[in-house]
Amino acid sequence: MQNNFYFTGNFSNIYKNPSKKSEVTSQIIYGEKFKILEKNKSWIKIKTLFDNYKGFIKNSKYIEKFSPNYKVSSLKAKIFKKPRIETNNWLPLASKLSVFDQNKNYVKIEKNKWIKKADIKKINHKEKNFIKIFKKFLNVKYVWGGKTFQGIDCSALLQIFFCYNNLFYPRDTKDQIKYTKKNLKKRKFKKGDIIFWKGHVAICLNSKQLIHAYGPEKKVIIMPIIETINRIQKTAKLKVKKISRIKY
Repeated sequence: MQNNFYFTGNFSNIYKNPSKKSEVTSQIIYGEKFKILEKNKSWIKIKTLFDNYKGFIKNSKYIEKFSPNYKVSSLKAKIFKKPRIETNNWLPLASKLSVFDQNKNYVKIEKNKWIKKADIKKINHKEKNFIKIFKKFLNVKYVWGGKTFQGIDCSALLQIFFCYNNLFYPRDTKDQIKYTKKNLKKRKFKKGDIIFWKGHVAICLNSKQLIHAYGPEKKVIIMPIIETINRIQKTAKLKVKKISRIKY
C-alpha cells in the first residue's frame, strides 16, 4: 500500500501510535503529500514525503489527485465559504493549494472553500528573508510536535522556512544536527547562525539576539544569545552541541 495521497484537512496531529492519547510527534498540513503504510477503519500510518516522517493520523480527509499551484504565505489564512462569508477555520503557513477559480480578492481551492489572495503566493515563490518567516511566529505558543499558528516547537520553527521554500530539511533536532555539515567553532555570532543543543535549536537574528520556540517561556521568543546559552546550561545542564548556518 504505497500510493501517494494529499492531505486536505486544515492540519492534523501526527501521533506516535494509533491513539489520541499517544504522543504527538509532528503535524501534517493542507496539501502535504504522503504515502499510506498501513490502514484500518480509524487510523492510517503515513510517511510524509517532504521529510520522510512516519506516524499515525485519523483515516479521513485526503485525496489522490492534487496539483498545487499556490501556497499560504501568511501565518494563517482564513477559510471562507464564499467570498466575504467567513468560517471559523484557518490554513497554516506553507499549506499547498490547488487554485481553480478566483475573483477580485479571493481564490477558490475547493467547493465552498475560498482564501484571500493577500494570504497566498505562487507555489514556486522563494522567501529568502528567513527572519521574515520566523518573526511570523513570534509569541505563538510552544507546543511539542506543533508546526502551525496554534503551536510550534523549536525544530519545526527552523524546518518551516525550508518547507515554505520547497526545500528538504529534517523534522527533529537530532536529525537536523546530523544534516547540517559545518560545526562553526566561534564565540562571535552573526545573522543566520543556527545554535544546536541536545533536543533544542535556535536561530540568530543578528550578533546579539536569537529566536526560538522555548519551552520554559511557553512561546516563540527573541532573547539575547549569550544569556540564552548560559540559561540553558544552568537550567537544563546542556552545552552548545553544534553551530551551523542557514543555507538555501
